[in-house]
Amino acid sequence: MNAVSPSTADRVVVVGGGVAGLSVALRLAPRPVTLVTASALGLGTATGWAQGGIAAAVGADDAAELHAADTEAAGAGLTESDVALRVAQEGPGLIDWLVRIGVPFDRTDDAALALGLEAAHGRRRIVRSGGDATGARVLEGLVRAVLAAPSVEIVTARACDLLRDARGSVAGIVAERDGALFRIPARAVVLATGGVGALYAATTNPPGAVGRGLALAARAGAVMRDMEFVQFHPTAIAAGADPMPLATEALRGEGARLIDETGAPVMAGIAGGDLAPRDVVARGIFQALQRGRTVYLDARGALGAAMPTRFPTVAGLCAAAGIDPAVQPIPVRPAAHYHMGGVKVDAHGATSVPGLYACGEVSSTGLHGANRLASNSLLEGLAYACFIADGLDAPPPAAIVPQAVTARTSGDLTAIRGLMERQVGVVRDAAGLGGAVAALTPEAESCDAALVALLIARGALDRQESRGAHWRSDHPHLAAATHTETTLADLRAAQSGRTVAEEALTP
Repeated sequence: MNAVSPSTADRVVVVGGGVAGLSVALRLAPRPVTLVTASALGLGTATGWAQGGIAAAVGADDAAELHAADTEAAGAGLTESDVALRVAQEGPGLIDWLVRIGVPFDRTDDAALALGLEAAHGRRRIVRSGGDATGARVLEGLVRAVLAAPSVEIVTARACDLLRDARGSVAGIVAERDGALFRIPARAVVLATGGVGALYAATTNPPGAVGRGLALAARAGAVMRDMEFVQFHPTAIAAGADPMPLATEALRGEGARLIDETGAPVMAGIAGGDLAPRDVVARGIFQALQRGRTVYLDARGALGAAMPTRFPTVAGLCAAAGIDPAVQPIPVRPAAHYHMGGVKVDAHGATSVPGLYACGEVSSTGLHGANRLASNSLLEGLAYACFIADGLDAPPPAAIVPQAVTARTSGDLTAIRGLMERQVGVVRDAAGLGGAVAALTPEAESCDAALVALLIARGALDRQESRGAHWRSDHPHLAAATHTETTLADLRAAQSGRTVAEEALTP
């Protein structure tokens, strides 16, 4: 294996080409960065598919404290107050930064930012670009800036292992391209690898969103937190595509309603109705489907007619599925969308493993708690990119310890996706979760997707309550508000019945 270049004194390796990875690379300038992406820059990332926007308290009637309060309310007792306020305070400045690098946000006639409303937000604070094309526009702007940045080297390859130095710190990555392995030494590694939605049969995420960064961190010994919290977007368009196209939540903010095939409102009698938090709406739709109902998002009339100009992405997706939203309701169902759990990080994005950082969906910062507030995801990635750049103080690596790269299988991803959909989905119980744990355990050592799925299933089995996006039909009530934290050693010990100390002594 050969390194990309010999100098490692200042270089940081950033793994991932979405909003988090690109922002970290830019914020670290002028320090040298090697940005490693599995796909060509601008492709294969969930950022480009984000329709909703960026939540930021920029309105005259808004404030960071109000935004933080809404974030905490959605987080169902597990959002950390100081993190929510700190991130909310960054919002207006981050929008200004994106404007400066050329992201064209939607404006009113008087040139003010046009602000949208989404579920569980108490104010209009959703900043958009191109109606429902915010993610794509932000991604385009960040890619342009990265390509123009002399401090950023771009490598298209797959990160498959982490290098360690003589102190035990992370000191770079092992990457693979066209079947060949090579090393990229660095003083620190930032994981910005996205989420886990593609571990489910019904998902709005790109096919590569199978938690590879989570597996890298777990195998390095990092603490993983709240892995059981997977958010299911309530309104994926149920027209047979995989991944499922998304009907943005902003449509309900503008008046679209959830109905069944008889025209009856699906969310009648439920607090918040169509604008309830995502977990509530997802369960409402799921339960209707379980009763044999068909659920639709009804934007017929003026909203549907205006969709090609106001929500062009959704209009195009509907057209591809043969749906005219002006005259036809859109069939929808919940689908795996966002992972609130992840690698536990501190205020500067540092994990429990020296030299290893995480940013964006792969991380657990304390912002989202048990249920992400809509449009806080792009905001979090942008904010923590700044925090990482300001706080990254990893010393230059000592001598890198020679290590063998463990061969891993891709596993039967179709089987894993079906299992997760059936047994670790919107509504869970002990029998299904226990069966999932038993089925995933044999593959977890050799298959990264199975390992991440097992971490989610095990966390869901251990959390014997219903909170936020995690709903147990056999434990429908709240328990004490606590995070779940685990390491790979903990997981192995739990599966074997041994203590962690005993497990550490076992080859």
